[in-house]
Amino acid sequence: MSAREPFAFVLRRSGVRWALGVALVAVLAGHALARYDIRFIDSLDAMIYDAKVRLFMPRTTDARIAILDIDEKSLAELGRWPWDRARMAELVNALFGRERIAVLGFDLVFAEADASSGLAVLDELARGALSDNAAYRDALAQLAPRLDYDRRFADALAGHPVVLGYYFSNQDASSGAIPAPLMSERAFGTHPLMLFDWSSYGGNLPALEKAAGRAGYFNPVIDFDGAVRRVPLVTAYRDGVYGALSLEVLRALYGDAAVTPLFDDPANAGAPLAALAVATPRGTRVIPVDANGAALVPYRGPAGSFPYYSIADVLGRRIPAGALAGKIVLIGTTAPGLMDQRTTPVGEVYPGVEVNANLISGMLDGAIRFQPPFAATLQMLALVIAGLAMIFLWPWHIPARATLLAALLFGAIVAADWYAFAHLAWSIPSATLLLAVLGLYVLNMSYGYFVEARAKRYFAALFGQYVPPELVEEMSRHPEDYSMAGRRAELTVLFCDVLGFTAIAETLEPEALARLMNEYLGTMTEVIRAHRGTLDKYIGDAIMGFWGAPVDDPEHARHAVAAALGMRAALVDLNRTLTSRGWPTLWIGIGINTGPMTVGDMGSAVRKAYTVMGDAVNVAARLEGLTRHFDIDIIVGEATREQVPDIAFREIDRVRVKGRVAPIAVFEPQPTRENSDGLARWRTALAHYRAREWDEAEALLAALAAQYPERQLYALYRKRIDALRGVALPEDWDCVSAFDTK
Repeated sequence: MSAREPFAFVLRRSGVRWALGVALVAVLAGHALARYDIRFIDSLDAMIYDAKVRLFMPRTTDARIAILDIDEKSLAELGRWPWDRARMAELVNALFGRERIAVLGFDLVFAEADASSGLAVLDELARGALSDNAAYRDALAQLAPRLDYDRRFADALAGHPVVLGYYFSNQDASSGAIPAPLMSERAFGTHPLMLFDWSSYGGNLPALEKAAGRAGYFNPVIDFDGAVRRVPLVTAYRDGVYGALSLEVLRALYGDAAVTPLFDDPANAGAPLAALAVATPRGTRVIPVDANGAALVPYRGPAGSFPYYSIADVLGRRIPAGALAGKIVLIGTTAPGLMDQRTTPVGEVYPGVEVNANLISGMLDGAIRFQPPFAATLQMLALVIAGLAMIFLWPWHIPARATLLAALLFGAIVAADWYAFAHLAWSIPSATLLLAVLGLYVLNMSYGYFVEARAKRYFAALFGQYVPPELVEEMSRHPEDYSMAGRRAELTVLFCDVLGFTAIAETLEPEALARLMNEYLGTMTEVIRAHRGTLDKYIGDAIMGFWGAPVDDPEHARHAVAAALGMRAALVDLNRTLTSRGWPTLWIGIGINTGPMTVGDMGSAVRKAYTVMGDAVNVAARLEGLTRHFDIDIIVGEATREQVPDIAFREIDRVRVKGRVAPIAVFEPQPTRENSDGLARWRTALAHYRAREWDEAEALLAALAAQYPERQLYALYRKRIDALRGVALPEDWDCVSAFDTK
């Protein structure tokens, strides 16, 4: 045994398994490097991330932030939303006066003017029907400040750390007013940050925006599954960069703190790709963001992780004294009818205002997790190292050890992922690596069970009905080399049909006909199998076989022609048996052709067959049909004849068969009924015919017909000459006979 033989054996036995493993790792690597997106892996990563959030969230209440709730109780006591701005002014005055809150944020938009006081109607009367009533105008002038609810609300907002809410959109025209941008897009320099960009906004009344002086948008990032896991802390609109509601509340808390973008901190290998530096009295607070300027929401727990107070109770002075003192207060809603519910990792129905509360809490604590910039590289390295080890080094031949090692590797990945999430604040997608371990384990264990252990029995059952036993045995020695999957190959195909079968069937009883056909089909099938042929199918009384698959056969054309000659000889012996039983004798027509065709398991979910398809197959079927026209039992295509030059053939004609434009020459192998002199005269007659030398051709054909009167071919050509004598043929006449029937 040479030094290369063991490797060749291992490669033959494991090459397919290795290739499948490498292909799996390559597909997963492409996803990890963001070359394309596999939604299933994204969904799995989202599920794992959500599970980590739920596992490691502190589940404590953050008393620094309070939520004033427009809840069902408030709607019942104060009326349906929106309430008049006088009541909102009363609420703001109470919060900053009596309750002494630190910052107030509105998870709401005040987009429309408040006309509930009736001031607009009174103004119209003053300009119209009562324009000459001085007493009315004086009274209205004194009353107007009290009835201008928007002005009262604006006055309440002015001078306090209040942050209004607004939203960006890519659909409607802009309305209302928004604050000046937080910074110019030029502040980001050439760093490839891809901030979300918008074409319009929905802002507050200009008077309210001017009075408050601050506002933040509350657009979250809705992931592909509808969940909110990120919120963009900065976003782009025109040439400016604007801050989210949570970021603006934090800035207001620190006296309108300045914000500066940071990128790729070289001093800290674990730093985020990008961050926002917020200047506070106690130093700079760094808030990590991703390439979209978004931050992962650090959920503290399920809904209710912050103290909630009904606005009705605040206005009714039913909350404990000092309950809101020094707190960040967010006004939002949990009432189902006001449609501010989100799907989050910690709850399918989660108040939108509490998403912002979680962000503010996380920014205060420095607890915003992020995906480090080396996450993709780390995934790739781990994927390649673990994948190659499992493909080439894993002891798959010892299933128990392979299973234990795979389980340990899987557990190590999970543990490392949890540690990074809980202690390093890193959120690294791990689904790709876990799928690689699980996929390679399933692939290799399945391959070992289904392919290697059962291959021989499988091939015997699969191909036994198509190919002779000796070929099945040959295939089972190297089962990895064979498959029923469709492939393109040059093969030779044979069609054989009984001539005049309908008339024969009419003369026999059904039982006798069945016995005759079984004997005929059995005899012909044995000849095909004896010449290494693959039985394709029976089509009534017809037989279809091919050579060159599933076992490669360089001599497929020779074996097919030999099989046809063997079928001719076997038919002679079979007819003796049939005659002795009083049954009619059989005559067959055989068509053979060679060419590229598709071979494989084809069909439907109901039934499949290992068969061949293609133009070369159709030509073979047409050649079988031509045997009736030329009265020749075997007709071979030009491509077949070229592959067996040592077998004697006689050219019959050049034909154009149905469904094919290009003509082909057709041949009869080893014509036994003429001597060499007869064959030479035929070739000469055919040459005269194609040269339009009718007299010379007819003279030779007449002599041949007299010598071999049973050959209808000579009479056929004499009829053609009679028909062509008086016809003015074109100069480019190609001597091709066209056949429009099958």
